[in-house]
Amino acid sequence: MIIVCQKLLKNTKINGITLYPFIFIKNPEDKRNRVLINHEKIHLRQQLELLIVFFYIAYIAEYYYHLFKLKNGHQAYRAISFEREAYAMEHDLNYLKKRKLWGFWKYF
Repeated sequence: MIIVCQKLLKNTKINGITLYPFIFIKNPEDKRNRVLINHEKIHLRQQLELLIVFFYIAYIAEYYYHLFKLKNGHQAYRAISFEREAYAMEHDLNYLKKRKLWGFWKYF
């Protein structure tokens, strides 16, 4: 379910965030942004595969690992395996149809 939530994302650079089972987007016109929505749907699949709670544990752990290593918040975010998969495949609108279980693993 896609929800436009300008208040949640108001003072951020984030255009969308997925918190299972919802995709929150900043701008109403982003509902038609197929690449952004595909990126967020990839995260929905990742969250389901890791039974939601383990996704968040792994996501946060990986972020702090990379932050410690890289000393840069944005670089740490982009180095997270879940984000690497989502960014790499966001333009392939058929990716989720052919994606194998735990597809993020090859980006780890």
